[in-house]
Parts: sequence; C-alpha cells; structure tokens
Amino acid sequence: MPMRRRWKLAGGPPVLALALVLTGCGAAEDSPPVVVSSLGPISATVAPVQPVPTANASAPTTATAISSAATPAVDPMADQALIDHTEWTDEIDGRRLKVFPTRAGRIDLFPTAGDRAWGEVLALAPDADSPGMFDQFRCHWEWARAVAPDKASWNLEPWRPAVGYDATVSALCNPGGPER
Repeated sequence: MPMRRRWKLAGGPPVLALALVLTGCGAAEDSPPVVVSSLGPISATVAPVQPVPTANASAPTTATAISSAATPAVDPMADQALIDHTEWTDEIDGRRLKVFPTRAGRIDLFPTAGDRAWGEVLALAPDADSPGMFDQFRCHWEWARAVAPDKASWNLEPWRPAVGYDATVSALCNPGGPER
C-alpha cells in the first residue's frame, strides 16, 4: 500500500501560501511535493517591497505601475474557449467530472476568466452545478493549474463535502479525503 503524504499549510490563510501536493489532484504517488507561495518559497524570508523614489511626486510608485501594467483592461483571450470538454466517469469513490481546459484556459490570468470558464463547464455539464463543485473548480483554476499547468484534466467530485473555498484549498482541492 503506498504511503500517503500529509502536509499542513504554513503561513496562515491559503492566499499567503499553499503547499499543494498533487497526490489528491491525480498526480503519481512518487511525484515530489510542490510549494506555491505569493511570497516566494514558504521557508524563505521575504523583505517588503520598497517603492522607488521618483522625481515627480504624483507619478505612480514602481509597484503600482507594475500591477497596473500586469492586468490588462480587456481579457486578451475573450474570444477563445477556456474549457475544451468535460467527461463524467464512475470511479471507486463515486462520480467524477473531468474538466479538460484548453491552452487558453491554462494561461488566461484575466480576473474574470475563472467565472467565464465555470460558465463553460456548466454549459458542457449542467449537472455540475451542485454544492462544493464550484469551490473545487476554483481551487483547480487558481492553484492547481499554476502548479501543474499541463495536467490533462481537473477532477471535480459532487460527493465531496461543500466546506467553502478556504477549506477546499486547505484540503488541496479535495475536501473529504484524497482520490483513490
């Protein structure tokens, strides 16, 4: 029987740091754990960002200029599908919806792209609109695709408990236990 890995998130809320082990997301049991953090490696000490002084006091700081430039005003992939197809399967745990993102769905970072992608999932699989499924999808959209951008599908299970988004992230997108 393979050894199960247990990881506890460090650093408080999942927004600050997330240790995402892809065992629960369908990766091989011998895959190394991957740590994702908006602050860099979890064990690293990160100094606060200091604004760069400018000659013009009304000019934006470097951090403001970068964040403004990084978020386009219009979704550059608005005319592209984000979800290629979905497939319902019956597994030992129960029913599972496999969501297959397109290339655009793997890289689109526009703030509303996740909502548009969920709308595409519901158009392809209307019975996916059940408690907890959106939180599982959002967890995969925001975290799993960053850690495993080439993962063939994201698995969503309607039998998992609806525990809210933060608890779903804390459970590595799989509340109620890992996949078998």
